Amino acid sequence: MNGFDIYVDSGANIPRDLHQKKNIHVIPYYFRVNGVEQCCYDEDFEKIAKDFYEKMRAGAEIQTSLINAHTFYDAVAPSLKEGKDALLFTISSGISATNKQAQEAKRMLEEDFPGRKVYVLDSANASMGEGMLALKAADLRDLGESAESAANWVIENAYKLNSYVTVGDLKYLKKTGRISTTLAIAGTLLNIKPIIRADGSANAKLVFFSKEHGRKKALAALAQAYRERAVDPQNQTVAICHCDCEEDANHLADLIREIGVRDIIIEYYDLCTGSHVGPGTVALFFYGKDRRGNAAPTAEKLPAGKPVPEKL
Repeated sequence: MNGFDIYVDSGANIPRDLHQKKNIHVIPYYFRVNGVEQCCYDEDFEKIAKDFYEKMRAGAEIQTSLINAHTFYDAVAPSLKEGKDALLFTISSGISATNKQAQEAKRMLEEDFPGRKVYVLDSANASMGEGMLALKAADLRDLGESAESAANWVIENAYKLNSYVTVGDLKYLKKTGRISTTLAIAGTLLNIKPIIRADGSANAKLVFFSKEHGRKKALAALAQAYRERAVDPQNQTVAICHCDCEEDANHLADLIREIGVRDIIIEYYDLCTGSHVGPGTVALFFYGKDRRGNAAPTAEKLPAGKPVPEKL
């Protein structure tokens, strides 16, 4: 029997076959499309995601919300009742207040189940940046490590999980107020594609890193980031997530394979953060240099250091 259970919010973006194989429990976000509430995750995630991004392209009004403490409590309590501890992963606290809700759930759970521990782990990332950390924790659990040991590994290594993102259309960043209308129009006319990354701050955010002219150059820039920052680049699992642009995701995968990578996960991008960056977004996730020690220059930020997306 496993010594502890692992929980993630659905923003972790772990493909269904993997979270089932690794016995990782998913707590879903919910969203509204034109006022109608839907769950961000179920058995047919690909179908839901494709429909979601098609509706975004058609101009649907999208609203997302955080997961509250009582939802976390109800999800995790069964593990504690069984005498197990739990690891609870969330999207970065710099992106969403969901982490604060998880911390409140931890307080309530540990009060109601004395002797049991809930480790709330801020992934300092989004999408598979959270998911890959949870998968590693599952591997450690399967090797016999304790909940505390696995949690400490995540805390020590979270900022080594690098993520780089490019968007297909600047209008979605304009909608959330991350760039001005003028910049969005100018960028569209000039075919500017921004590159976004998770930063190394204490409450990690997604920030503008650089810009490229044209889609192919933007995808090549993501692959170049892997060349420059990946640790043991030929011998790790890489994840690529996309907002209904599978052809571009596959093109990026081919660029990564040229570097020697053999194991690549390709999945639709999670809907909560995906709603802020929009259809056409492609994101790359990998283990690399610690983001907190990154002194690399950031070319032509759009605008410098401003977080993307807004809090959920």
